[in-house]
Amino acid sequence: MHENTFWQLIDDCTPPTPDPDAEQLAAALTYRLSAGPLVTVVGFAEQLSWALYRLDRREFGNRKGLSGDGFLYTRAAVVAAGRGTYEATLHDPRLFTPYVEDLIWAERLLYVPDEAYGRITGEEWDRSTRYSYESYSNTEGWADA
Repeated sequence: MHENTFWQLIDDCTPPTPDPDAEQLAAALTYRLSAGPLVTVVGFAEQLSWALYRLDRREFGNRKGLSGDGFLYTRAAVVAAGRGTYEATLHDPRLFTPYVEDLIWAERLLYVPDEAYGRITGEEWDRSTRYSYESYSNTEGWADA
């Protein structure tokens, strides 16, 4: 899946009403992905992991009181907010602060590829992606300056 396709899918599935925890977005993405070929699910998983990995950096995660899981879920919320917000946040880490302070999380987004895979195959997905989205896995992003 091309990066533009990934972001267009996020945009297409974003509900018109507020969706603070991205529950509606995740449900719509799962539905859409499970109606297509398995290669699309794999591509989505790769792009999601890449997007989350790029936010896994010291300037975002070095926040007092932010657990590893909380950091992952806030990064997911930035992705769920769409490409414009995501790219702006990448360039200006101050834009990440409201996600941390207001506990804006989108944990459910993380499970979309696995749920779509399960719907298509009837099996659990033991997946790995090129980039890990787990907190603190981007060693370059956490290296001392």
